[in-house]
Order: sequence, then C-alpha cells, then structure tokens
Amino acid sequence: MSVEAQEADQALDVDLVFTMADLRDVVPHDNDPVVISVVTAGRKVHCVLVDQGSSTDVMFWTTFNKLQLSPDQLRPYTGCLYGFAGDQVEVRGHLELKTTFTDGAASRIENIRYLVVNAPSPYNILLGRPTLNRLRAVASTRHMKMKLPDLGGKVITIKLDQKEAKRCYENSLKTKRGVFMVTTRAPSEEEVVSTEITRERRPELAGEVLEREIGGKTFKLGKSLGQAAQNQIAEVITRNLDAFTWSASDMPGIDPDFLCDRLTMDPKVRHVY
Repeated sequence: MSVEAQEADQALDVDLVFTMADLRDVVPHDNDPVVISVVTAGRKVHCVLVDQGSSTDVMFWTTFNKLQLSPDQLRPYTGCLYGFAGDQVEVRGHLELKTTFTDGAASRIENIRYLVVNAPSPYNILLGRPTLNRLRAVASTRHMKMKLPDLGGKVITIKLDQKEAKRCYENSLKTKRGVFMVTTRAPSEEEVVSTEITRERRPELAGEVLEREIGGKTFKLGKSLGQAAQNQIAEVITRNLDAFTWSASDMPGIDPDFLCDRLTMDPKVRHVY
C-alpha cells in the first residue's frame, strides 16, 4: 500500500459517535426506517433506503428510467437475486455511478455498483452492506441519522426526513411491494436444469357442450342448461362482449414487460446450441 493510500485510509478511521444532541430534532417514532437522499447521475434522489439486510446495492428500474439513463450503460449480471420472501427478482444488469453523500458542510463521492432490478418498490435505491462497509458508515434508527467520515477526517452527518421515511414505510405496508432484504447467490442445480414443468390445471366443462354464436363469436355452453338459462347467458355475453379478447390486437396498451421474458447473457460466455 502506498503512503497516499495509507494516509487516506487513516483519514477514514475516525470515531462515529451518536449523542443525546443527535436526538434533539428527532420526532418520537416506533420503527421508521433509515431513508436518506443522495446525488447520483447529476440528480438528487430521495427515498434511498439504508438496508443493512441487503447483500448488494440496488437501483430499481423505475428510478433508472427517471434518471434518464441508457440501457446501453448496463452490463450483464450472471448471478441470481432473491427478495425477502425468497422469490427471484429480474435483474436488468449492473452499472457504476458516482454517488455523493453530503450534509451540506462536507461531502464524499464514491463509485457505487448498482444492480438494476425490475421489481416494484416504494424506494428508489437500496444501499446495502457493500457500500455501507466501504463508506464505513453507521446508521442509527433511534437518532434518525447516518454518519460517515469524509476523506479529510471530518464526520458527515446525514439527517433523515422523517415524514418521507414514514411515507415510504407506510406505502410498503399498504402495497406489500417493498423489497427489504436482497441476497445474491448462484443458481441451484434445480433452477438451472428443470426436468419437470408443473402446469396449473384449467377449469374444464362438465358434460356435453353445444356451440352457439353470440355477437359473431362462437361460445360453448353446457347442454344441461335449459333454454332460458342459455338465453340469459347469451344476453350477458352480448352486453359485455368488449370484455373478451380474441387476439393481441384486442389488448392495446399492455406493458411489454408484463408479456416479455428476458435472458441476461454474459457476452464473454460462449453459447451452446
């Protein structure tokens, strides 16, 4: 390690202490999360969750688009990402962005590698353990602050916006869409090679059926239905014929992300045909 690197490392080795003075501007709360703001890609980003349970730093796809970043900046990611419930999360790729942490008096800029994921969340970014450890940052939920050293040995104290933190937390509870812990691991053998596909059984018609043309379309009705019941069903279908779809052209405005599958491929890996 060079002399300059040793001096920089020593500058980061400062005591980060929370005192009673840090509680003076804190509104009493029960479980508000640590939510801060950072500057990245030339914009101030709010609703950044300091998530010590996350093994990686995450930027959500909606945030990526709001920052007007180009998909060409994304590099392939070959691992697997899992949410709190163990479900796999779609990863669009990863990229590095200079990110600024500041309290107005002092600041620090770090290159952060974000995994960009396509998953709903009330937060814009999750700051996980990799960045927190590199920053040597300490967050306190009681004091509603995060402290970290700058490169000159000063302590940066980032205060939380409690109203914003509470809003984000309540939104995550209402929608049940928050991703609070993310873990990364290599895919298991069962996930890589699937030998069995389980399909959900669809409802089946009971008994014999007859075909009846309603509104220019052919429907199947049970023969066991009386003529009055058949006419009643036909009347309901006629009134709501626009609720049925017969081709993709009948479903305009559907988000392609809902219908399209994507494979994240590493260009350095040779394909097997």
